[in-house]
Amino acid sequence: MNFCELSDSSRARLIADVKAVVADAEAYLNASVGQAGEAYAAARTKLERTLDTAKTRVAETRLVLGDKTRAAARATDTYVHEKPWESIAVGAGVGLLLGWAIARR
Repeated sequence: MNFCELSDSSRARLIADVKAVVADAEAYLNASVGQAGEAYAAARTKLERTLDTAKTRVAETRLVLGDKTRAAARATDTYVHEKPWESIAVGAGVGLLLGWAIARR
């Protein structure tokens, strides 16, 4: 399963989780500024690069999700304006099904 196959809520949770990891890693980097050692400096540099990459990917993903959401909204708006009675029928049908499903509980 790739990122695009996730539901909107799953994508939002994934983005929030990645942001939290990035924030925690940045806090760790800031707290460890005074540490010494060549291996530590190399690890710190690598972590900084990885964080920069993660931030860039999260930003790109948010843009793509926003674009897809706007495109879906435009397509829905166009469909509703072109076929208002079909849209009303679909809405009524979904409402009936939901009412029936809730009443059965």
